[in-house]
Amino acid sequence: MTTIIDGKAVAKKVNAATQTAVAELEQQGIKPGIAVIIVGEDPASQIYVRNKNRKATKLGMHSVVRQLPVTTTQAELLSIIAEYNSDASIHGILVQSPLPKQINEPLITMAIDPKKDVDGFHPTNMGKLITNFPGNYPVANTPRGIMTLLAEYGIDPAGKQAVVIGRSTIVGKPMAALLTNANATVTVAHSRTKDLKALARTADILVVATGIAHLITGADIKPGATVIDVGMDRDADGKLVGDVDFDSAQGVAGFITPVPGGVGPMTIATLMQTTVELAKWSDLSE
Repeated sequence: MTTIIDGKAVAKKVNAATQTAVAELEQQGIKPGIAVIIVGEDPASQIYVRNKNRKATKLGMHSVVRQLPVTTTQAELLSIIAEYNSDASIHGILVQSPLPKQINEPLITMAIDPKKDVDGFHPTNMGKLITNFPGNYPVANTPRGIMTLLAEYGIDPAGKQAVVIGRSTIVGKPMAALLTNANATVTVAHSRTKDLKALARTADILVVATGIAHLITGADIKPGATVIDVGMDRDADGKLVGDVDFDSAQGVAGFITPVPGGVGPMTIATLMQTTVELAKWSDLSE
């Protein structure tokens, strides 16, 4: 019997706690603020940014969307980031990917104040995560949201074999670090891993984040394993599917996230949660 992990329900719970935290901070004279900068007209990015803005506003935050033309120069973008770095009403800054080719994305990530790095991608924050550094700092929202799902369903990574397929700085690397910090034994796999599917079958916790539709099937899953599908792909009919073939995986996995309705809702909920934390931490440091 496979338990389907309900990301929507858990995200609703996280959002309720965030809304309460926003109200408590407002009583102290602090209104959590997030600035999202988008360069160009990428349709998927427009949807993501609109959803983030709506959620932040609904939860009572100060939300700013800065829409820039695709012709924006790197110097112009850096100047805008500097503006928000020094704006006390903004606690979290997010620059939406992808960026136009004339802009160096790693340089933009570096330009964001680590204390306002709501995505958790700044090398300072990534370094703290990997070294399991004590203290307050933002962590990449999708992996952190996944850890929240695991905790909500009573899945303790300690002592378990975990396989993370994908090595991006957005999901794969921070996910591996979080699982390692939670005392799992972690293997990171990728496109050049030999016998990938055999490796997948060793996992008690399998996280798949490749962007390749139905890369993993039920035959590639250890019976009873927890399967976290981070993929958001389209099949030949245009239907939204994940990196895991849900139909064949169901009945083999012990726990599984669906697509949509699994990891996706947790990413935005965790982004909002992180924004509030950054507001709280900024007050502590002042």
